[in-house]
Amino acid sequence: MNRNYIFLTILMLFLAVGTIFLNKTEKLKQIEPDKLLWEIIQPTRYVSTDQVAKMIIQQDPSLEIIDVRNEKEFNNFSLPKAINIPVDSLLSETSLENFGIPGTKVVFISNDDIKADQAWIIAKRLGFDGMYVMRGGLNCWMRTIIQPVEPPEYAPLTEFATYEFRKGAKLYFTGAKPENTETKKVKVIVKRRKKTKAASGGC
Repeated sequence: MNRNYIFLTILMLFLAVGTIFLNKTEKLKQIEPDKLLWEIIQPTRYVSTDQVAKMIIQQDPSLEIIDVRNEKEFNNFSLPKAINIPVDSLLSETSLENFGIPGTKVVFISNDDIKADQAWIIAKRLGFDGMYVMRGGLNCWMRTIIQPVEPPEYAPLTEFATYEFRKGAKLYFTGAKPENTETKKVKVIVKRRKKTKAASGGC
């Protein structure tokens, strides 16, 4: 079994016992541990960096990004309009108000998957729906969106389409100017016309 799944299973069992004693979560409908374990192994709980980038660019009103890193890391860099709720503050009353809003997609992000996975498990254990984890975290965001690599010539067309999207997304998020290596500057030569003598005579 994958080490991450073992870690998540232990965390799930801990939460199964721990959340029982939290007064602030008594009114929440907590799901059963076996159902939570089933949802943990579903790949549908992940969204890609490309999906998140597209939702941000399109200004999807249903998107809510929760950055679960500490405040210092968040202030150094995060995604546009992300809300900073460190994992250890997730169960506070004000933090819980960000979850359970109908029609909202909550995407947890961290440097990698680990802290975001923890946050996802806590939120799912408390019965919240519409919860996702950005696969690979901000490390993957830097590799795919900020520093996209052109696929080899023999790659499928879908990979080139993804690469073109990522180049556009990079411009959107960094404000960089588009590369224009193919166009050449054309020097325009202006020729002055010679003055001609006025015709003799008149009206």
